[in-house]
Amino acid sequence: MFSSSSKLQRWANGKMQKKWKLFHATDFESLMYPSFTYCYMLGMFPYKINALVFEISTPHYILSTIIIGVCVISLLYILYLINFSMKYPDISIPTKLNCNSFYILSSFIVVVTYILSGPRMHLLQTIKDISSKLPSELYQKLSKLIHAKDLLGSLFLLLQMLIYCKINMHFIIKIYIIYINLLTFHMDMLYMNCVCILKACFKRINDNLENMREYTMVYHPDKMCYKQRNPLLLIELRALKKQHLMISNTVQMLNIIFSLQLLATVILTFTRITFNLYYQILYWQGGIIVINLEDHIYNTFLIMNIMYYFIKIMLIIWACETGKNQALQIGTTVHDMLNNIDDNEIKNELQLFSLQLLHRDNTFSAKSLIMDATLLTAIVGSISTYLLILIQFLKMKYYCDDEIARNITQIIH
Repeated sequence: MFSSSSKLQRWANGKMQKKWKLFHATDFESLMYPSFTYCYMLGMFPYKINALVFEISTPHYILSTIIIGVCVISLLYILYLINFSMKYPDISIPTKLNCNSFYILSSFIVVVTYILSGPRMHLLQTIKDISSKLPSELYQKLSKLIHAKDLLGSLFLLLQMLIYCKINMHFIIKIYIIYINLLTFHMDMLYMNCVCILKACFKRINDNLENMREYTMVYHPDKMCYKQRNPLLLIELRALKKQHLMISNTVQMLNIIFSLQLLATVILTFTRITFNLYYQILYWQGGIIVINLEDHIYNTFLIMNIMYYFIKIMLIIWACETGKNQALQIGTTVHDMLNNIDDNEIKNELQLFSLQLLHRDNTFSAKSLIMDATLLTAIVGSISTYLLILIQFLKMKYYCDDEIARNITQIIH
């Protein structure tokens, strides 16, 4: 008996493993498989999926604790090397500011990730339960985006590792930078994946409401058929209203759990893009070379960093903006149904649904910082203003050629 049950369990596990296929997700596990795998390899996935339920894994949690301890010790040692040690006496003040902000903010993301492991597990379980009603075609469509960005982003960071290996710096700093970059990227992508799934859930509700609206318009002339279908429409409408409430609560949970991480990501993105553009301007002028690399490698390194941070924050904001718009679209569909229906019972249910929509704010935010296109515009505008001031300063200090300054100014505008 035990032998047959163990064979059945092995067969089920094998079936689950064979189910996953790149760009062909069929459920929540297969959709999030690359993201979970990367987080597991980095020691920040202290969970196990047992009978389709997320549970804390004691060995993985101990591993995460050890990694956090090593990260904190490494951070303190690196900050000592940068700020107090005489091994790097030639580090300029802008470089110290850049390094301190990068290491402190990145380490803050790692510590917050570890502390919120429990709430994040409950969030993933809730999203899994909510998204279980999505069709497999929608999962497959989502997998093309989610799997592609996770894999391409990882390959991009692996290419950066080759450049870090050529930089003349302490071995511990190299390893720490590589690990921190991978971890912060995949935690940001985990957040974006959750946003995309919730957006798909909102879209599913909106599509069902559209189908109901078309159905009522088709069957409205036939009063007898319409009256017979009325109870079924009411049941479906109440079910959609309940689903919307659950998804809205999950959005609020997502905002609370990832708020500190998002704030650190936004600040880190702003500082990294600003400092890398500053180094790029110095490089264009033949000024100070901050790290010991050949010219073409150094230029490539700066451009890759700028592109990486800008594309990452742009993807996150795009997901949040489109998710918010998809949630707002439900309100438009509900009001269209109210204008085109005569049945009092359904009309009362739609009015209750409309009130629920008004009381639920489904914007993706970090504390009071709303993740939308306005934030991206503010980041770009702030960086552009800073660069214009920097160009004028460098023009006065290093007698920068007027033609170079005009060209850079035109690029920024």
